[in-house]
Amino acid sequence: MFDSKEYRKAMEAVIERFKGEMQKVRTGRAHPDMLGGVKVEAYGQYMPLNQVANVTAADATMLLITPYDPLTIAKISAAIRADQTLGLNPADDGRLIRVPVPPLTEERRREIVKTASGKVEECKVALRNVREDARKELKGAELPEDTKKRGEKEIDDMTKEFSDKIDALFKEKEAEIMKI
Repeated sequence: MFDSKEYRKAMEAVIERFKGEMQKVRTGRAHPDMLGGVKVEAYGQYMPLNQVANVTAADATMLLITPYDPLTIAKISAAIRADQTLGLNPADDGRLIRVPVPPLTEERRREIVKTASGKVEECKVALRNVREDARKELKGAELPEDTKKRGEKEIDDMTKEFSDKIDALFKEKEAEIMKI
């Protein structure tokens, strides 16, 4: 008997990963997750920013970074400057790093939407890969032909359902990004 539960879980994992990616997308307000992808060279290796410092949003236009080790301040600032997709310019006072988050221009908002739409396509490819794995399992299974057809229809419906969820999440994020 074909069991689609494992494929549903795999598709739900794709949705969760997509939600996480969308949280990292900048919307004009300062949010600690904006710096989630920044890697800092500290102690001889590259580490995620949240492992070498505490990141908080002071207000809608300012992030505050408090390093656990004051010796890493310069490297944290350099890592944030080096990430061109963020477009941020941190300033430190020896103890604390302040990162002003400038308001987004219309052009920059459109660029961010374009980048986010690329992530939508990546997630849809991941969904199609899960669907393809399910179809391969069905094809190789010793099942009656009508059971295989029902299984394929179930997988196709599930893929459409999750694809629609991704589209809805993206439309929501796009509206958030384009809102001034």
